[in-house]
Amino acid sequence: MKLDIEREVAALQKMSTGQLCERYAALFGEPTRTRHRTYLIRKIAWKLQALVEGDLSERARKRAEELARGTELRVMPPKSNEVAPPPAVVTHASIKADPRLPAPGTAIVRQYKGRRLRVLVLPDGFEFEGNRYKSLSAVAKKITGSHVNGYRFFGLEGKQ
Repeated sequence: MKLDIEREVAALQKMSTGQLCERYAALFGEPTRTRHRTYLIRKIAWKLQALVEGDLSERARKRAEELARGTELRVMPPKSNEVAPPPAVVTHASIKADPRLPAPGTAIVRQYKGRRLRVLVLPDGFEFEGNRYKSLSAVAKKITGSHVNGYRFFGLEGKQ
């Protein structure tokens, strides 16, 4: 009787994490050390596929062992007794502002569909109707309802 892998994987998607752990233990003969759903689904699906299609050949297994023999394999990173120095604190960063943007504190005004729109340029973003936005494109999307280039929408694209 051949397994239908696609149907089995679809059934795995519907299982709870506890059921996946039980299925893993039944297939691999040992309990799992994780409860990560996506990982369990992938491992179980791989095992089911290996059962149906065939696993690695004995020759391939021996070659993999030969290649791994001379390497240092780790499961966990090495523990160090040394205490890492605290990260350096940046007191000032040089932020290159886009030359198309007016200086912070400036209002960008535009007429759109009979409305007068006013966006205030802030040092770290923009303010429109009392809300803060990270980009002009976000403001333009709020206004139009679709993705629009903010510089183009507010007529700032050619100013450099």
